[in-house]
Amino acid sequence: MTTPPEREDGGSDSRSEPGLSAIMSERRQLINLAYRLLGSLAEAEDAVQETYVRWYTLSPEQQQAIESPGAWLTRVAGRICLNLLNSARARRENYVGDWLPEPLPEPTEWSGGRAGGTTVDPADRVTLDESIDMAFLVVLESMTPAERVAFILHDVFRYPFAEVADIVGRTPAACRQLASSARRRIRTARSPTPPTGRQAVIVRNFKQAWAAKDIDALIGLLDPDVVATGDGGGLATTVRRPFEDAEQLARGLVDLTARLADLTILERTVNGRPGLVARQDGVIVTVYAFDIAGDRITHIWAVRNPEKLRPWR
Repeated sequence: MTTPPEREDGGSDSRSEPGLSAIMSERRQLINLAYRLLGSLAEAEDAVQETYVRWYTLSPEQQQAIESPGAWLTRVAGRICLNLLNSARARRENYVGDWLPEPLPEPTEWSGGRAGGTTVDPADRVTLDESIDMAFLVVLESMTPAERVAFILHDVFRYPFAEVADIVGRTPAACRQLASSARRRIRTARSPTPPTGRQAVIVRNFKQAWAAKDIDALIGLLDPDVVATGDGGGLATTVRRPFEDAEQLARGLVDLTARLADLTILERTVNGRPGLVARQDGVIVTVYAFDIAGDRITHIWAVRNPEKLRPWR
C-alpha cells in the first residue's frame, strides 16, 4: 500500500513517536480515500481522526514493529469506513427526503479561477478527478458497502486485491468479483460526459436563462427526461419528490427566483465540475451539481441541508 514518504529535509523528528512526519503526511491520502468511501467530508474527517487515535494508542514498541505505517493507516481507515457504511444504510433509511453526497467546497469560480470564498488548507482538500464528481458519487451510493470499498481501493487507488481483501475481510477472488460488480453498475448508470469546457458553456447558458426567467431557453438546455433531486435533510425546504420533466423543472426554477428576489446565483466549481451556488442574504443556501450528456443537462442535484453546506460558509 502507500509507502510513507521521507522527510524533505532529510532530518529526524525530535519527538518520541517514530516517523511522525511520515505518519502525518498520510493525512491527505486518507481524506481522499475516506471521502470517496463515505460521500461526506465531515464523516471522512471523523474517520481519519479515529484512524490517528488508534495509531497513537499503540505503544512505541508496537509502532516501531509496523513495517509500513502508511499501509497500516490505510487498512485501519478502510475498515472504519466500511463499518460506517454499514451503519449509514440504517441511518439513511430514516433520513428526511433524499440523501445526497456532501458537495466539496472549491474556492474558485470556474469561469476565471478567481478566489471566491474561504481558503481551504491544501492538506484538507480532496484531490479532484472523475471519481469525485457528484454523478459518480451518487452511483457509489447504490453499491453495497463491500462493493464500494473494493472498487475504490482497487480501481481508484490501485491497491492489489490481496491488500483489499485484508481490509474488506473477504478473499481476493471475492473482492475481484465485488469490484467487477461495481464497474457494471457504473457502466449501466453513466453515459459519456462532454469536455469540461463544454460543460461550463452549458451550465453558464442555464444560469443566464434562469436569471432571465426564459422558460423556453431552460427547456432547450434540459433533457426531456431530466431529473432534479433536492437534499434538505429536514432542515431546509425542498421538493418532496424529484422533478422528472423538463418543462415542470423549468417552471419551478423560474417560480423560485420570482419568490426569492434576493437570491443570487454564482458560478462555482462543485466536485471538480462546473456548478452553481445560490446565495441569499450573503449566505450560500444551495449548491447545484450537474450531469450532462451531449448538449443537455440530464440531472441536477441541489444540496440544501445546511449541515452539508458548512464548509461552503
